[in-house]
Amino acid sequence: MKEALFYKKLDNLQVECLLCPHNCLIADGKAGRCGARLNTSGSLMSLVYGQVSSEAVDPIEKKPLFHFYPGSLVYSLGTLGCNMRCSHCQNWQISRARIGAEETVRATRYLSPQGAVKNALNSECEGIAFTYNEPTVWFEYTLDVSRLAKESGLYTVYVTNGYINIEPLDLIAPYLDAFRVDIKALDDVFYSEVAGVPSVKPVLESALRAKNKWSMHVEAVTNIIPGKNDDPGALRGLARWVRKELGKDTPWHVTRFLPCLELSGLPSTPVETLEMAQEIGLQEGLEYVYIGNVPLHSGANTYCPGCGELIIERGGLVLARYELERGNCRFCGKKVVVRQ
Repeated sequence: MKEALFYKKLDNLQVECLLCPHNCLIADGKAGRCGARLNTSGSLMSLVYGQVSSEAVDPIEKKPLFHFYPGSLVYSLGTLGCNMRCSHCQNWQISRARIGAEETVRATRYLSPQGAVKNALNSECEGIAFTYNEPTVWFEYTLDVSRLAKESGLYTVYVTNGYINIEPLDLIAPYLDAFRVDIKALDDVFYSEVAGVPSVKPVLESALRAKNKWSMHVEAVTNIIPGKNDDPGALRGLARWVRKELGKDTPWHVTRFLPCLELSGLPSTPVETLEMAQEIGLQEGLEYVYIGNVPLHSGANTYCPGCGELIIERGGLVLARYELERGNCRFCGKKVVVRQ
C-alpha cells in the first residue's frame, strides 16, 4: 500500500478523503466509496497503487478520441474501483470489484511506473491512457506514471467520468495531454439515479478547468440510454452547453447504450436516436459530432465544417482516409482542430 494524497486527519483516527467530491469521512479500518482507499490507523492508504487489472495496446480512436493523435497506438491501463456506481457500467467486473478480496488480488498484477513507461515504448505506442475504470481512484499511480511518461516523450490521457476535486486535478494537469470526459446529462436527477452521485456540477467544472486553465485536449461522450437521457430537449441543452462552454470545435460523441446490470431490461439505443442526437449537435453549432458503438456507421467519420468533404474516414477503429495537410482541409484549406 502507498499513502494517499489529498486527505485530512480527524479525531478518533477518522480521515476525510479530499480526492473527489464525495469527500468521504472514513473510519479506521474502512474504505471510501470507491473502495480503493483504506483508512489504516488514521492514515489513508491507496489499495491499488500499481495494481493493474487490464492492459492493452489500443488505437487512440477506441477511447474514443478522434481529434488527438489520430491513427496512433496508446498503451492502456486500468485498475479496480470507481467513484461512481453507474447502473449500466460495461466494465463492472473491475469497477465494482471487492478490492483486497482473494479473487481480485489474483486478477491484478503489480506494474511499476517505470515498467508502464517501458511497456509503452516497447509496444511502439505514442502515449499512455488511464482507462477501463475511473483513473481518479488510483490517482497517485497515474500521477507518477504521467510524470515519467512526459519525460519520455509520451502523451498522456485520462478517460474519466470527470468526478474529481479541483486541487488534485491541478496537481496532475501539467502532466496530462487529453481529458476524455463523460458528460452523461445536465440533469442532477439522472446523475443521482443512474450514476450514484448527487450532481453533474463537478464534472462540468473539471472539464472546463482541463480545457480553459490547462489547455488539455477535451472530447466529451454521452452514452444515450432509452428513457433516461434521450429527451431531444435535454440533448439540445447539453449540446448547447458543450458549444458555449467548451467550444464549437470540441468533439461530442453520442454513443449507443448496450443493456447491462440494473439496466439490462432496457433495449439498446435505436440508431435513429443517435442520428437525431448528432443532428441536434450540428444544429446547435458543434462542428464535430460522432456516433459511437455502431460499427461502420458513417457518423464516425469527420467531415470538414467548411466545405463538407469527407476528410477523416474511420473503418472501425482504423483510419481509412486522412485528408489533412498541416492541420488544414486538403479541399478548402479550413483549419481543422486536431492535436498531433
